[in-house]
Amino acid sequence: MRVLIAPDSFGSTLGPVQAATAMAQGWLDAAPHDELELLPLSDGGPGFLDVLARALGGTTVATTVSDPLGREVPAAVLVVDDGGRRTAYVEACQATGLHLLAADERDPGLTSTWGVGELLETAVAEGARRVVVGVGGGSTNDGGAGLLAALGAGPDSALARGGLALADAPDDALLALPAVLDRFADVEIVLATDDETPLLGLQGTSAVEAPRKGASPEQAQALEAALGHFTDLVVRALPSIPVDLLTGRPRRMEREVGAGAAGGLGYALLVLGARRVGGVDQVLRDCGFRVAVARSDLVVTGAGKVDWSTLRGSVVSGVAAATLETGRPTVLVAGECLVGRRETMSLGLAGTYAVADTPRDVEAMVADPVATLAARTARVARTWSPGR
Repeated sequence: MRVLIAPDSFGSTLGPVQAATAMAQGWLDAAPHDELELLPLSDGGPGFLDVLARALGGTTVATTVSDPLGREVPAAVLVVDDGGRRTAYVEACQATGLHLLAADERDPGLTSTWGVGELLETAVAEGARRVVVGVGGGSTNDGGAGLLAALGAGPDSALARGGLALADAPDDALLALPAVLDRFADVEIVLATDDETPLLGLQGTSAVEAPRKGASPEQAQALEAALGHFTDLVVRALPSIPVDLLTGRPRRMEREVGAGAAGGLGYALLVLGARRVGGVDQVLRDCGFRVAVARSDLVVTGAGKVDWSTLRGSVVSGVAAATLETGRPTVLVAGECLVGRRETMSLGLAGTYAVADTPRDVEAMVADPVATLAARTARVARTWSPGR
């Protein structure tokens, strides 16, 4: 039997490539006669660059950027030449990820996207005329103000001290934004995310995402007000207001789908002229997922935690939907599964198997994620592999 192993990352414990390797080892321990193909995937968050480098090749350009609190951390940009055009891939969470912060450092009112701006500068310096930015797994809530400051749109003292400080940003804080827009006018920017959150409002990033990053209810309200002030500054600084081609009305970028992605990082990229695409769809296309499915008999995907958010806009849901079109079965191996069988079957999954079902299982998984994932996958293989 030909088996396609196509997992996402397992939280902060295993990246997509590590997860695929562990799952393959477990499968072969139980069914050494099967033929495996490994195709690790990402939704634009952690592992985005590793997945695409494995699939596309290209050159990985190492660099150093600022983390959410301004400390230097290693990062990279993937540069791929395709048909005479140079494309750079950026993994935003290399500069903004929660994994870069200790538990007591997680404060979305103070963290900044400055490092993502540095990654964009690296991409352009490498000659990229197209830059794909995968966002996800971030710790910030600054509306991308730090990113714009790093590109030269305004002073870091006003824009790069986190979301709460934006409430005090002066009227001329984005005086140089038109010059930045001119510099990036010939660069196609792609915002790769499945997050449909707008920037502001009751369903906006401060209300929905900030509490998950450590914000109190009072702080979330303060961040909402600060981002509202920031958007007013952006509108004043723009040389002209973009117009919606369908309605002919001025665009309200803070209301657009994906503007609130990664704490509003999506908003800053939209201001720079980015177009949004689904992060999972982008990766599936770049990795040739449908071609790989066509030569497989079974697809095995994976994720760290399966909850209600997994049912839409995730690697698991994207893999299940794409595979369902071919008539092949898809099974899921998850670290934890917090939804019922009816919900997973509605995605098109033929089976869902959790590594951890009890608190003791969770402890074992955290202590040795590779071995526990491999062992669970081996048990799945004994169920699904027909033998020689």
